[in-house]
Amino acid sequence: MGAVTVAPMPLDPRVRLALALQRLGGADDDAPLPARRLAGTLQARRFGRLVMRPGPPATTCERMVPVAGGAVRVRLYRPADVAVADERLPLHVFLHGGGWCVGDLDQRDPRCRSIAAGVGCVVASVDYRLAPESAFPTPLDDCDTALRWLVDHADELWVDPARVSIGGESAGANLAAVVALRCRDRGGARLRFQWLDVPATDLTLSQPSVDRLGTGYGLTKVDIERYVDAYLAGADPKDPSASPLHASDLTGLPPAFVTTVEYDPLRDEGIAYAERLREAGVPVEHHDIPGLVHASFAFTRLLPSARRHEERAVAALRHALA
Repeated sequence: MGAVTVAPMPLDPRVRLALALQRLGGADDDAPLPARRLAGTLQARRFGRLVMRPGPPATTCERMVPVAGGAVRVRLYRPADVAVADERLPLHVFLHGGGWCVGDLDQRDPRCRSIAAGVGCVVASVDYRLAPESAFPTPLDDCDTALRWLVDHADELWVDPARVSIGGESAGANLAAVVALRCRDRGGARLRFQWLDVPATDLTLSQPSVDRLGTGYGLTKVDIERYVDAYLAGADPKDPSASPLHASDLTGLPPAFVTTVEYDPLRDEGIAYAERLREAGVPVEHHDIPGLVHASFAFTRLLPSARRHEERAVAALRHALA
């Protein structure tokens, strides 16, 4: 008997509708990135309200964290039912996506609220500086510095420095993975967990899915090339600080929760990174969600599979930080 071939799941029709809605009111693809960022931010906030469930109540505050050449904003979320003086909570550092060039804290406010409430932790969402104005490695350095500052100020923030994790989405997952490598190599925070949703791990753009799924599914190969060029600004895409898949040694990293989706140009590099982590002896929980495109894993209002994903990931993080 020959090998059994499993046919791909059709693209969820609700995702097709969401992609059509997402294209409405967007910036001109040929506009400079700063102009696309402004238009895209406004459009993303409107679109987010359509496809994402509002997050549960949380107590929030913002701090300005000093970094090389300036300061970055960090928004802290604490479960609404836990007063600051009641107990020290675990800390989860969250890094938004957007190709290192777009995105802001408000776009993922619902996700951060859900994590804080579901895990029972403080979530620190980092407003790292963006390319092309702040190219590699500035966004990475901002995230690394913010994590160190948060751990150093654990007493002031009333968090437990022994229960710290990091995570992000897409470009934010790239930054989270590299910060985890830095923590291993340079000391400092001992991370309990890394949560990597649809991660960019190979900026050489050599994985087959970049070409195979690079048109027709929201995020395109042209988009990725534009973002990577702006972020790297001529740096070597094989530098492990840009492409963690090219790190020579992945041993000793914290346990990972990795999400990939079926119709994502970044799918193969996410799968490859999960496999390399596992080969290096790192505990990995990897989920490949059928029928979805790059960003739709977060469409918790629209898609039952996105709701299940968030619940599953939050449960994994809660267990890791217990």
